[in-house]
Amino acid sequence: MEVEVKLRLPDSAAHQKVVSLFSSYHKKTHHQRNTFFDGAAGELSSSRAVLRLRFYENSENVKCMVCLKAKAVIIDGVSRVEEDEEELDPKIGYECVSNPRKLMEVDSRVLKRAREEFHVGEEGFIGLGEFKNVRNVFEWCGVELEVDETMYDFGTCYEIECESLEPEKVKAMIEAFLKDNDIDYSYSQVSKFATFRAGKLP
Repeated sequence: MEVEVKLRLPDSAAHQKVVSLFSSYHKKTHHQRNTFFDGAAGELSSSRAVLRLRFYENSENVKCMVCLKAKAVIIDGVSRVEEDEEELDPKIGYECVSNPRKLMEVDSRVLKRAREEFHVGEEGFIGLGEFKNVRNVFEWCGVELEVDETMYDFGTCYEIECESLEPEKVKAMIEAFLKDNDIDYSYSQVSKFATFRAGKLP
């Protein structure tokens, strides 16, 4: 179970202000490409699950992670979702993006679980599309903050995320920081994937 604090920033100006204020705590920046898949007959989505390939495209050394997410719930800016992931050869990952049926053949624990637990049929997987995300990572007050700029075909969304076993404590810390610096924010209501599927910004 992944537990994350998710706070939405209203616009680019707020995002840039947050990145600037946290600049001395900057650890790294990820350029992510997120591609999603379902079974051809909706086997995953009908069980509130989705399969994702995430490519870290920072340099020539591309990294790929395959992730199975299920039963996401977001309440008062805290997200809880069942998650299982592992690293995948990026060459194989890109081949699966070009031909989603290849996901039925790849030797992967997560993909095997997706195929078997959700009874994906002979038609295999289909691609649902993709979006890109620039994630700035900061080490601040003992936690790792992720400040995201997520680019969809229909617009851009800005968020602060922080994975934690004490989400209410961390949320209060981040909220206090934002209020002290006069930065507007709201609790995220839906996941990035849900926004992507809705085809409009929340």
